[in-house]
Formats: sequence, structure tokens, C-alpha cells
Amino acid sequence: MFTKAERTKQFILETAAPIFNQKGISGANIDDVLDAAKLTKGCLYGHFEGKEDLALQVVDFMLNTNGEKMLLTISKGKTAKAKVFAFLDFYKDPLNTYLKGGCPVFNIAVESDDNFPTIKEKIASVIRHGQELFVSILSQGIADGEFSDKLDPAVYAFKAVSAVEGAVVMCRAMNTAKPMAGLLRSLKAELESYAI
Repeated sequence: MFTKAERTKQFILETAAPIFNQKGISGANIDDVLDAAKLTKGCLYGHFEGKEDLALQVVDFMLNTNGEKMLLTISKGKTAKAKVFAFLDFYKDPLNTYLKGGCPVFNIAVESDDNFPTIKEKIASVIRHGQELFVSILSQGIADGEFSDKLDPAVYAFKAVSAVEGAVVMCRAMNTAKPMAGLLRSLKAELESYAI
């Protein structure tokens, strides 16, 4: 059970996340969050030391939320193939991502690359962990006889994640989800080609 203060802080993070995801860490400002949350500066500063503290905690919130949603989605699959397909389908509608503004991992990664070394390391850790999980799912599929050992789990995992993350950005820029559908079909067909 959350205390009132914890609920307020959670509300601020939930309100700030789409703002930071759409405007970026540099573009979002305290006034945007205050307007959206309908709170006073005093209330916000009672929970965060300033914009940098708010930004770091919003990044953590977005990464944790994204990770939880992804794991929940993947865990519904009973086979390696079903888990991979669930991962791919998580990205099927790039124009209406669960957090307004696109994939927070990609958005934060691009912005933090040269400007926010602490956040860049957090993102690198999330990406590494995601790749390790994806590789382990594919490796288990090979061990279980679901896929041929001709499948290179590391190569396919990197290709799939790179492709869908890039496609989210491109589809959003072109304002069409159609190319994503074709990409997902292609990635699924490639994985199916290794089925035993």
C-alpha cells in the first residue's frame, strides 16, 4: 500500500513520462509537468530535487515500465517461437505505442548518446540485458529441438531488435504502420525457416 506521498510521486512520474518521451530530456521542462499534473512547484520539489533528479527518475520509471510490459508480453508465450513472436508483435503499432511518443528505450538512447553519460549507461545495460534474454530464448529453442542449430541466436536477436526499433522511428516519421507489418512478417518468416 502506497502512502499519500508515494502515490503523489508515482502520479508525477506517470504524468511526466509521456512528456519526456515526446519532448526528450532536454526539451521537457518542469512547467510542462506541472501543467499536466496540475501541481505546484512546491509539491513537485517536495519529491524531486530539480529537473535533473526528475529526469533521472522518469527515465528509470520509463525503462522499468517498458521492461515489465515486455516481460509480461513475452512470458505469455509457451515456446521460444511464441515468445519471439510476442516480442515482435509488441511493436506492431508504431503509431500508437503504449507510452505516447514511441519506444522510450530508443528515444532515450538517441538523446543520451552524447549528452547524458549516466543515462547512456542505464540504456546500454537495458539493451544488453534485453539482448541476453532474447539470445537465451532462441538458444533454449535450439536446445529444445524447436529450431535448427544453423540459427545464430546473437545475430538474429540483434537484427530483430535493431530492425523493429528503427522501424518504429521510420514509421512514426512517415506516419504509417504499414512498413512495420511487412517487417514483422519477414522477421517471423526468417525465424520459421529455422524451425525443425
